[in-house]
Amino acid sequence: MDSILSGFFPDGTSISSLMPAFRFTDVLDIIGVAILIYLLISWVRKTRAWVLFKGILFVLVIWLVAVIFSLNMMMWIFQNVFNIGILAIVIIFQPELRRALEKLGTNNVLTRMLSVGTGNTVNERTAESITRAMVAMAEVKTGALICVERQVALGEYEQTGIPLNADVSTQLLINIFEKNTPLHDGAVIIRQNRVLAATCYLPLSDDNDISKELGTRHRAALGLSEVSDAKVFIVSEETGAMSMAVGGQIYRNISADRIKKELLGVGPEDRQRVGNNGVGNLRERLGLKRSSGKEE
Repeated sequence: MDSILSGFFPDGTSISSLMPAFRFTDVLDIIGVAILIYLLISWVRKTRAWVLFKGILFVLVIWLVAVIFSLNMMMWIFQNVFNIGILAIVIIFQPELRRALEKLGTNNVLTRMLSVGTGNTVNERTAESITRAMVAMAEVKTGALICVERQVALGEYEQTGIPLNADVSTQLLINIFEKNTPLHDGAVIIRQNRVLAATCYLPLSDDNDISKELGTRHRAALGLSEVSDAKVFIVSEETGAMSMAVGGQIYRNISADRIKKELLGVGPEDRQRVGNNGVGNLRERLGLKRSSGKEE
């Protein structure tokens, strides 16, 4: 190769001397950037930002054409717009960026070190009370939405409800969700074996793949599980079926035994998370793997 191209370099400079040294770290750098680009595109395609993203790509194509054909006026417009373009993109994608950062900050070592939450501290008595209440409400088809706080604090959602700060009991939960009572609408938040607040408003999931059979209560439970590590238990008002939302996934038609095990931190979901805290869980943290519902 050097002999063929020697005519282009009269001073005797070789091609190999002009090429930078290729190190092993460069390979890691390329792989890392490729993974980030792939995850970014995969994440954007699963959100409403995909339409906006395609619009931005179209604008970039026009800018490239303007540069190639030296369209001075078009280039002048792009140069002036570019100054505020970055800020505009951040504002436009703010909901999606916030959701991605919340996912990235959930279930990793740094989050557990800096967490202001209390972890899964539900004791046997509380787990039994919640399970009995859900079974009793399921039998009479009383809708319920019970959030159990874990590592990620739920203070902002607690403030939207009515403070109770009461011990967890089966009778209390049944009375809260009794139809036509002042506290039945909304969610209950439980922390450290105490009912902190009732009638709390939760963020609704914007996942369009959620089954149409699921109503606002299930969508709210899934929405909270997407932005926190809380376990949210639901009783359907239409069918009386019991479900659980955690980690951006919803598990439908679960048994009372499964509910109690999940509350005590010995359920299948907890065992799965123990084995998925490494790099392989990055897609889940970014919200790239979300289920519309699992039958169990």
